[in-house]
Amino acid sequence: MRSRWFALAVLFLIRLTMAFQFQSVAAVAPLLNQKFGVSLADIGWLIGLYFAPGLFLALPGGAIGKRLGDKPTVIVSLLLMLLGELAMALSSTWINQIAGRLVSGAGGVMFNVQMTKMVADWFVGREIATAMAIFVNSWPAGIALSLILLPLIATAFGVEAVHLTVAASIALGLVFFAAAYPSSPKIAAAAPGSWPDRKTLIALIAAGLIWGLFNLGFAMIFSFGPSMLDERGWSISAAGPVISIVLWLAVVSVPLGGILADRTGRPDLVLAVGCFVFAALMVVLPRTDAVVSVVTGIGLLSGLPVGPIMSLPARILKAETRAIGMGIFYTLYYGTMMLGPAVAGALAKSTGHTASAIDFGTVVILACPLLLWAFNRLAEAQPKIA
Repeated sequence: MRSRWFALAVLFLIRLTMAFQFQSVAAVAPLLNQKFGVSLADIGWLIGLYFAPGLFLALPGGAIGKRLGDKPTVIVSLLLMLLGELAMALSSTWINQIAGRLVSGAGGVMFNVQMTKMVADWFVGREIATAMAIFVNSWPAGIALSLILLPLIATAFGVEAVHLTVAASIALGLVFFAAAYPSSPKIAAAAPGSWPDRKTLIALIAAGLIWGLFNLGFAMIFSFGPSMLDERGWSISAAGPVISIVLWLAVVSVPLGGILADRTGRPDLVLAVGCFVFAALMVVLPRTDAVVSVVTGIGLLSGLPVGPIMSLPARILKAETRAIGMGIFYTLYYGTMMLGPAVAGALAKSTGHTASAIDFGTVVILACPLLLWAFNRLAEAQPKIA
């Protein structure tokens, strides 16, 4: 027991580096604008490019990990993340920023898919919901750290220092993982994977879009929130920590939502109500001076739908379709997260106000309950999964 909880702690700490890296662009967006002379639309593309490799790597990610093994796959992934970050640190051209971001994202995709599988290996059949909630929470925690630390580093030492800080965190994570991660548990070989049938596939697409759109709406806060406050006269070193309140409180609200859904037996209600309240607060955020109060409310409530959303694939995927099904689920997530920030950045550019990106996030969050209705209509026709 101690071994699997220790393994989870190692995976949690290592996954912080991925969130830290992803947020490194948005956390210093105003300074990137000054350094490279790019627009918010360009920065939105750079944010979203981190997920672009997921369109091609999420589906075959399981096969890659099976061929290389758990530990070597994570080490290779971390090396790609490190290489991409160093490329961004050592280059002064925008095209190389894009190239470095893509290389980092390729490592991040392999990293995320493989580590999710590793958590499942340790906890299958025993506290897996709790373990997954803890694992998922490494994402908001890592982003919150970046919002506090990276703007301060960027203001004092420049954008290059931000990339070097992120690269150092990845290098330390790589050494720690190689030295500390225990041997993975022995897992019986799975049956050959097969594709879901048509109705299951459509329901799975709905579930993947819910996860992608929800995360996209959530990402609008920490991707464009600092720039929105910068437009309103806040310093970048003050804006980042205030927006990070959302992430720190989400660390509490994510597992709370899972517990609430399990205890009440009404996961769909928790999902829908959580999305509606989250969207209402998003409407208020760009239009109030009570920024700290609103971001506190978002942090306390925005994490409630996460557990219910992550349980959707398990309702419809059988054992023989689970590997491919989760690959499809993650492909939709990565595609949405790649294109969404670019659309939000273009909206902000066309209107001249970063608040447009926050409003875009409100719209995509409101789409989640509608997609849930479609998912349930399709899931009702499926046989129950034990």
